[in-house]
Amino acid sequence: MLIELLAAAGEAAPQNSFGFMEAMNQGGVIAWSIFGVLVIMSVGSFYILITKLLEQQKIFSQYKDVRTHFWKAGTLREGATKLEKNSAWRQLVDDGLAAEEAHTKMTDSLEAHDWLHGSLARSEATINSKLAGGLPFLATVGATAPFVGLLGTVIGIYRALINIGIAGSASIDKVAGPVGEALIMTAIGLLVAVPAVLAYNWLQSRNKRIAELLSGFSTDLLANINSKGAVKPTVLTKPSTQQAGKAAATAPAAKPAGTTTTTAPKR
Repeated sequence: MLIELLAAAGEAAPQNSFGFMEAMNQGGVIAWSIFGVLVIMSVGSFYILITKLLEQQKIFSQYKDVRTHFWKAGTLREGATKLEKNSAWRQLVDDGLAAEEAHTKMTDSLEAHDWLHGSLARSEATINSKLAGGLPFLATVGATAPFVGLLGTVIGIYRALINIGIAGSASIDKVAGPVGEALIMTAIGLLVAVPAVLAYNWLQSRNKRIAELLSGFSTDLLANINSKGAVKPTVLTKPSTQQAGKAAATAPAAKPAGTTTTTAPKR
């Protein structure tokens, strides 16, 4: 008898029909289309974030080889063999050597410095442009995703008002579904936009750091080529800098010039 009563009570209990799937199904094709667009934006943003991070990290790791191995070579061509092929640093070296060779074939009075500087600057611009690829998509997602979600919100509110007009009363069962759909779209739009904006700013800051390193390396290449290999940057390794710091810490303090040490006379 008790089991029958419990079964009857379970059948009579109201079912919750205001979940995510229910709200989306009530929205129909429009709601699912907007949701699909937001999902595509989110997947694209994370794909660009991961691929760009891997690309940037590879350039940073290659820069360590530039500082430790490249400038220790006798010539630029010899040092270029120690760099990875198709890397940004190898591209700068190859473009600089190609510009130096091309300048010897010119018949006008164009100075070698201007020609080499322009060639290396063009090579830097190509690398920076490649690093910036995909970032406009992140900026677009960060700027438009909230409005795409807002479109779903407007449609959900509009459907809620239609249900109120048809029913003649603002009962919760008539407006809960459309209003829930509206709130869900707003939340999804923000969840897509915020990571895209954060990723864009972070990748941009890392690209600026890479651009600084490329500019410095390009300047060192220009000086080395114009000086026929006589000018090279000072390569400091980690142990040497630590030893220099220890030497500076243990060295006795120098006395100021023009001062003498006097002692008081004994009485």
